Amino acid sequence: MTDSTSQDITAPEAPVPFAQFGLHPGIMQAIEATGYVSATPIQAKAIPIAMSGRDVMGAAQTGTGKTAAFSLPILHRLMPFANSSASPARHPVRALILTPTRELADQVHANVAQYSRFVPLRTAVVFGGVDIRPQRDLLRQGCEILIATPGRLLDHVEQRNVNLGQVGILVLDEADRMLDMGFLPDLDRIMRLLPPGRQGLLFSATFSPEIRKLGRTFLRTPVEVEVARPNATADTVTQIAYPLEGEAKRRAVVHLVKSRKLNQVIVFSNTKIGCSRLARQLEQDGVRAESIHGNKTQIERMKALDAFKAGTLEVLVATDVAARGLDVAGVPCVINYDLPRNAEDYVHRIGRTGRAGASGEAIALFAPEEERYLQDIEKLIKTTIPRGELELPRSVARRRPVGGHHGSSVRHAHEAPLDDFFTRPYEPAAAAPRPEAESRPAASPTRRPVGVLLGGKSS
Repeated sequence: MTDSTSQDITAPEAPVPFAQFGLHPGIMQAIEATGYVSATPIQAKAIPIAMSGRDVMGAAQTGTGKTAAFSLPILHRLMPFANSSASPARHPVRALILTPTRELADQVHANVAQYSRFVPLRTAVVFGGVDIRPQRDLLRQGCEILIATPGRLLDHVEQRNVNLGQVGILVLDEADRMLDMGFLPDLDRIMRLLPPGRQGLLFSATFSPEIRKLGRTFLRTPVEVEVARPNATADTVTQIAYPLEGEAKRRAVVHLVKSRKLNQVIVFSNTKIGCSRLARQLEQDGVRAESIHGNKTQIERMKALDAFKAGTLEVLVATDVAARGLDVAGVPCVINYDLPRNAEDYVHRIGRTGRAGASGEAIALFAPEEERYLQDIEKLIKTTIPRGELELPRSVARRRPVGGHHGSSVRHAHEAPLDDFFTRPYEPAAAAPRPEAESRPAASPTRRPVGVLLGGKSS
């Protein structure tokens, strides 16, 4: 793609009704059925530009409707190709949407399917971690819109399950995360499979020099649509940080969930092992919790997400695999159990709450050695996160296992007092006479030596 300067567009403040865009009636019917009336700022500026066929680089806070900002123009532009034919040849892939994670791919597919339910356009999604054969069969039936993760898409290309020769629209969703996850070589391979002259749409929650370079490489004279300053957090999210460490962090999570009667809380941990351990500990504390991370199978991850979305879990403990693509309405709170080492990940994490104008809270728990990460976050978002003091009732702590913890003999208020039997000095009891039935019988003269029974000879 050619290197070019980009035009910067600022978003309007007045609400813009979807009816103003001139979308296809079938798409408008789906929008109205969904309950949407006015476009969000990113949608208001990106949709008309994308509908005109121009390339777009869009940046906005998470939870502001970026998926609709690119999927609605795609559906509108593909309507001339819509048909009800059963022939797979009549349904080639015309729009390709690439996402960095399986969860985001599944979420985008759900949204696109929702917006296209009244028009004869087929959609499909492919990602790793699950059996490839059902995906192969689905692709061979044909689809106009394909949502995919880069690695699994290349698997299908190598097996000749999909042809990308007619792709006219390419979307890179959460492009900064793709770069963080090392997908650039895969993206290069995919780009070489696509025809020239296609439209390119790049969307991300953040703009960085690397992202701008990626846009100049893969897009043609893109129009930049930036509705908030880079790396800004939503005004609807209240942020606070509590200095805690060790077991106090776990106790804080239990206290916050139980005292506030919270449900559908996302707790972020930096490691897979720590993620699983914390979920198990919360379960022992009486909190309905499940973990989601990269070591779990896709079926396990989807099962946990479904339970979380259904509201049967109080807490979902996650690594950054869930920081993108987890779109659950009404998440009241996000807790950073571990502060992320990359400050930009903080923006994505807390973007899981306060979505679509709703209010939310972002709580950070930081140990003394983590304060430097908190300072990096504040420099990035250009906001000072208030520090607070969280008083933890001793009753929220779990009972320590037998033997205590690190030699500690601290007993919490909720535990029953110890019986003095366990604290009295040892006093040996007098030997009791052995019952007659337990006395050893006299050796019988006819008893055979053990050696004979084992094959030896009698002496």
